[in-house]
Amino acid sequence: MSTQTLPKQDTRPEGTDSTDDDSPKMFHYVRKNKIAESAVMGTHVVALCGEVFPVTKSAKPGSPVCPACKKIYDGLKKGD
Repeated sequence: MSTQTLPKQDTRPEGTDSTDDDSPKMFHYVRKNKIAESAVMGTHVVALCGEVFPVTKSAKPGSPVCPACKKIYDGLKKGD
């Protein structure tokens, strides 16, 4: 019996929203009342674009925003 070594596989998911330094490439729009719960409890939130993730960072003014989330948000009526 012989042992074989498998070739190294790239395990990073396609289209990830994070960079190598653990800072997000862009931020998503999420229901305001779910942000604190996710940050404290570690629960996942669903962004307007459908992305599901736990809240780990807060956006600073001028941070890049997910284009799909922005398009959906801009299409909502005020008060929705």
